[in-house]
Amino acid sequence: AWTAPSAQAQTAGTSTTWAPPSRPRPPTGALPSGQAGGGIKGSISTPRQTLLNWLSLEGWTTQAPSLHLREDLCQVIGQQQSERRYFSSGFGGVTTFVALYDYESRTASDLTFRKGDRLQIVNNTKKYSFREGDWWLARSLTTGESGYIPSNYVAPSDSIQAEEWYFGKITRRDSERLLLNLQNRRGTFLVRESETTKGAYCLSVLDYDNTKGLNVKHYKIRKLDSGGFYITSRTQFTSLQQLVFHYRKHSDGLCHALSDVCPVAKPQTQGLARDAWEIPRESLRLDLKLGQGCFGEVWMGTWNGTTRVAIKTLKPGTMSPEAFLQEAQVMKKLRHEKLVQLYAVVSEEPIYIVTEYMSQGSLLDFLKGDAGKMLRLPQLVDMAAQIAAGMAYVERMNYVHRDLRAANILVGDSLVCKVADFGLARLIEDNEYTARQGAKFPIKWTAPEAALYGRFTIKSDVWSFGVLLTELATKGRVPYPGMVNREVLDQVERGYRMPCPAECPSSLHELMLSCWRKDPEERPTFEYLQGFLEDYFTSTEPQYQPGENL
Repeated sequence: AWTAPSAQAQTAGTSTTWAPPSRPRPPTGALPSGQAGGGIKGSISTPRQTLLNWLSLEGWTTQAPSLHLREDLCQVIGQQQSERRYFSSGFGGVTTFVALYDYESRTASDLTFRKGDRLQIVNNTKKYSFREGDWWLARSLTTGESGYIPSNYVAPSDSIQAEEWYFGKITRRDSERLLLNLQNRRGTFLVRESETTKGAYCLSVLDYDNTKGLNVKHYKIRKLDSGGFYITSRTQFTSLQQLVFHYRKHSDGLCHALSDVCPVAKPQTQGLARDAWEIPRESLRLDLKLGQGCFGEVWMGTWNGTTRVAIKTLKPGTMSPEAFLQEAQVMKKLRHEKLVQLYAVVSEEPIYIVTEYMSQGSLLDFLKGDAGKMLRLPQLVDMAAQIAAGMAYVERMNYVHRDLRAANILVGDSLVCKVADFGLARLIEDNEYTARQGAKFPIKWTAPEAALYGRFTIKSDVWSFGVLLTELATKGRVPYPGMVNREVLDQVERGYRMPCPAECPSSLHELMLSCWRKDPEERPTFEYLQGFLEDYFTSTEPQYQPGENL
């Protein structure tokens, strides 16, 4: 039902009675049928008087002054329809979304909301899409307040994306990484898209047995032509929601009845807030110094008094502010869950680079610390696979890192690894660095064609990745122990390669050697390295549990 705003009625100075029509319909030829929206369908594109005439025909009655009140109603309905118009093509008229996570506003223009709140999109200048990280203007149907929200924190109401157990397009390996958290109990689960079969899904469930300990079972969810779903054909369901409900009540052949939904951290927003890219230095607070290098310092800090960030401060003269800002425009477009996200910059010297904060610091420090001593081969290989996944994305984007080593990998909670500082090495103007053989240049990680001739490519990054693998295998030992930089370059040119580290499987050493082939084109791709490492411990196991044996 529609009601006139009370403020307008009060300003009119008279009492007003509205009698809503019992059967609202659009004026013929004015509001096309079959378009998105509720009540009046389609977008308001006709003269105002047409709508006013229709309101009269439909029994909307007022006492004077009718024109003022009716025009106000026209504006209200028109606003509703203009908001719906944006969703009228290809999305079934979806305007209502549900919050997947809590979000605290970071600026005065943001909207605070809680998980489960229902939100209505008010405006968006681009064609609607689920591109993560866009900021949309929304109105909370819970509080009535409006503000900008991160679009990857919401999903259309009543959609599969709104289910907390639906994880969408994550990999098998990432699902295992999440489920194998020691705090999860047997039966913890998630549903994801199948990597191998388009249109199918996968149910991933945490199990335990005395032989394997904690392990993850994967069950393919197949789709019927009629639209139903099943794991085994003898038990079919009309929706994924029904399937999950059933297996929460009964194991019915699964390794265990479904218990808890797999917990997951909130995703990163794309940027700190809408239009927060070049930010004032005063908006940042340096809270705790985390490290110091040749070219600057790294701090844990706070932006705008609300948001935890990492801040890299560069010494004046390290690089040209103009060149940095140009490169940063490219860097901020690189979006991947295994890359540290660039949030914002202070582009005047001293340059500040603001990124997401990673709680465990650099991989090098992590490996050398107490936590590193506890790591075993499965964890080390998994960390290597995550780094390879991030670099495989860099490879697909035709970008080059130039300084890939453990010191430039950051570690978060649950052994999450992300690639940092991609692309910055090219901008450094220090003479001891640009000479490529000075004390500040990472010669031990650099491919010979890059060190000698400046030929930095994704294949020289592959060489560096092979050296990074030795850092993982040795818990942070400096590569080529006992050799100085000049000696390393000479020996590598003569064909020397590091031997297999102690307790490192020969298959991993062979992978390192493949990264150090003299001809760059003979080195593997990061896509291959990612697949090899992700499947390192699973190549002998079936990809899915056999559903028809349930």
